[in-house]
Amino acid sequence: MKQRLTRRTALKGMFNGAAVAVGVPLLDAFLDNSGMALAATGAPVPVRFGTWFWGLGVNPTRWFPDVAGPNYDLKPELAPIRDYAHKINVLGNFNVPLDGAPNLPHSSGGPAIRTGRALTAERGLPGESFDVTISDLIGTRTRFRSLEMSSSGDPRNSLSGRGGGNLNPSEVSAAGLYERIFGLGFKDPNNSVFTPDPLVMARRSVLSSVTDQRKDLEKMVGAADRHKLDQYYTSVRQLENQLEVELTRPEPLQSCAVPKGAPNRAVNAEIENVLINHKLMADLVVMALACDQTRVFNMMFNNGASSLTRIGSTITHHQLTHEEPLDNTLGYQPEATYFLTRIMEAWVYFVGALDQVKEGDRTLLDNTLVLAHSETEFAKFHTIDNIPMMTAGSGGGKLKTGIYVDGLGSPVSRVGLTLQQVMGVPLDRWGTKSLETSKTISELVA
Repeated sequence: MKQRLTRRTALKGMFNGAAVAVGVPLLDAFLDNSGMALAATGAPVPVRFGTWFWGLGVNPTRWFPDVAGPNYDLKPELAPIRDYAHKINVLGNFNVPLDGAPNLPHSSGGPAIRTGRALTAERGLPGESFDVTISDLIGTRTRFRSLEMSSSGDPRNSLSGRGGGNLNPSEVSAAGLYERIFGLGFKDPNNSVFTPDPLVMARRSVLSSVTDQRKDLEKMVGAADRHKLDQYYTSVRQLENQLEVELTRPEPLQSCAVPKGAPNRAVNAEIENVLINHKLMADLVVMALACDQTRVFNMMFNNGASSLTRIGSTITHHQLTHEEPLDNTLGYQPEATYFLTRIMEAWVYFVGALDQVKEGDRTLLDNTLVLAHSETEFAKFHTIDNIPMMTAGSGGGKLKTGIYVDGLGSPVSRVGLTLQQVMGVPLDRWGTKSLETSKTISELVA
């Protein structure tokens, strides 16, 4: 009898004598014609990768160095990185060609950097973000393929995903992040006692128990839905691999020190609270890396159209960048710039937290490659060329540090291509249309 497709369709089978069910993603076949409604050990120290995002750019003349190369000069708004400048690269004059697509304010820049594609819709990503590509390579043998966080409290604040409008949601509270990492399912690698969780044992092979129904379902749908199913099953297989990790006794890790907990405190967009939430989250994700619970992360300090405020004020960072007059004496907007100063201080805290963890002769920062970037250059005019970017850490010695690189107007996709190659992704070209490139940033590659 022909199976009827509905949104409640699930693949059902038996595993160890128990009934199991695997849901399926929202397929085109479930929607109406308009797509708007339902139709009915001794191993080397791992290398990590991460991103750190801040919204609303910089004041270019007060941030970008004057001269390319090592030992770059520190303008006033870049000065907070002074203690770590030898481990941080600054990237400037890399552009975002849109090939006729509109410049969507505070939306176009970030996705172009992460995917090598121009954004054509307000929501989601136009393609797979490079952190996902990298996590498919280095994140399959940890409990979490990646961890996403938003210290300003919006789970939709994310630039990570496989495309198709989908985003990996962000954790918004330190307490929630702690429970996710160090709560149920966590196995301390330095604990002498290891007992596999029977629930994990029962979950790890659910997909294999519904193989025949999966094949039948694939025959009933079109090519677009088969592609969606393939992406979905890939994610499920990755989950099964991660469950397998939970059944394997971890190797002891000297740098792993399990935190005792995280306070359950208010989460909002007040900069004073965001800084605290970010600090707590930074400490947790650093220890998640040290304890090898993940090797990929994405930290969103604030959102693109920054909703940050100060306690006692309803005026947002975003409003200030557009409405606050330039101070003729100072040459910039002092109230808006206050937020940028706090943002740079938060970035330095994150870098410092990574650098404080020792891993042999190196630090966790040395064994990590982090890209920090914004979504615009100068927020008042929504400029998306010369978006400020930095890298921190050397990715295990694979990247030179302490250099200012002038991109001379070349496409920003060169950054993504370089990062992926450094992390071991086997590709020699990346991006589409005018963003397609085969040229890496050779002066950074060790």
